Amino acid sequence: MSKHHHNLLLLSFGLIIALAFSQFPPFNKFIEYISQLRYLGAILSGILFTSTFTVATGGLLLINLSNTLNPLALILFGAMGAVIADVLIFHFVKDNISAEVTPIYEKFLAHHHLKKILHTRYFSWTLPVLGALIIASPLPDELGVSLMGISAMTVGKFAFVSFFSHTIGMISLVLLAGTLL
Repeated sequence: MSKHHHNLLLLSFGLIIALAFSQFPPFNKFIEYISQLRYLGAILSGILFTSTFTVATGGLLLINLSNTLNPLALILFGAMGAVIADVLIFHFVKDNISAEVTPIYEKFLAHHHLKKILHTRYFSWTLPVLGALIIASPLPDELGVSLMGISAMTVGKFAFVSFFSHTIGMISLVLLAGTLL
């Protein structure tokens, strides 16, 4: 299996597991238990909403919580939970993966015209913007966080962008669920 299909396979597997578990009484009790935690449940749902494998479960929890909690508060607390998870991933990418990728990047792009293009002011903003769009979408965050992690973005800026992006994504999810349900 290629690396490109790894995340798609995990996402599909997570969706299948979430759908299968939704028919399983203990999973429904878990959803009910998290819902009883109210805003702490919203934070936990936001944390689950960020990972490839748990995005479906996080989405189900957010939709379930939207029936009982103030939608604005739900979205804000859910986005805070998502930022917690994203900052952990961001630190991992920034601290570990960047150290491994930088030598490869330098060797590949040494004396190469592509290096000049990648360091122009017009290109330097594309990785963070693309990362923010991925985070705002219902897609899992790992790719978006990684794009921001390899850019020169500070943790504070990243947390702000992550919070804003998740807020937009969760507003879309809650509004869509409200219209369909």
